Amino acid sequence: MAGQDKEEPMTSHKKPQFDPQRRVVVGSVLAATSQLVFPISSFANPTRPTSIGRETMDIERFVEDCVSANLETDAQAAVKEVLAKAVSTPDAVIAALGAPTKAGLNVLLRSPTLTIFAATWTPQMNLMPHDHLMWANIGIYTGREDNIFWKRLSTGIEAYGAAALFSKDAASLPEDALHSVTNPLLRFTGGIHIYGGDFFGTTRSQWNPETLEEEPSDGDVIRGIFQRENERLGLDT
Repeated sequence: MAGQDKEEPMTSHKKPQFDPQRRVVVGSVLAATSQLVFPISSFANPTRPTSIGRETMDIERFVEDCVSANLETDAQAAVKEVLAKAVSTPDAVIAALGAPTKAGLNVLLRSPTLTIFAATWTPQMNLMPHDHLMWANIGIYTGREDNIFWKRLSTGIEAYGAAALFSKDAASLPEDALHSVTNPLLRFTGGIHIYGGDFFGTTRSQWNPETLEEEPSDGDVIRGIFQRENERLGLDT
């Protein structure tokens, strides 16, 4: 009804934190443009060079730095610092991981407290609204990832904001975040995703993209979505 107050979300929502060189955020999420300077991580082993200035990213070193950062008091912020530094040299990341040629989740680390994988998205691939039930950091090293953010209501979920992440951008999502993802480009997108827990072993929810009905989800369900995308495009060989 006109003049009637809009229903408040059932849970409190922290806004996703974005530190990109270029970003587009609409809805109730702040729109801004900024230029970042990423300091050398205090979690780095000083006897080994960082990926900055290297032709190829040191994947083993990157994982070690993320594991060390995850022991800090503010683990998510510390891990994000490592991730932001890595994706600030996207050519070095591609040299190490390879240019994406299909949809996939290339797992670099899986443990009870930390999961790291490179997610690659086919052109114009979509992933329905879903939650993580753990904090997440996302860094893009090629292409673009568009996010729609959702909030829970007593009647279901409702979109409330959006953000576009480009190459070299890094973002943080809180534990209660709900988002859907689109690669809007006519080429592949690749990003490093880091989660504060066992992403593949956690039962959580996703929402039907047409009806927005809540459905069960887990690591196997997400893997299946990526595999079916490859089958649809004939990339599963």
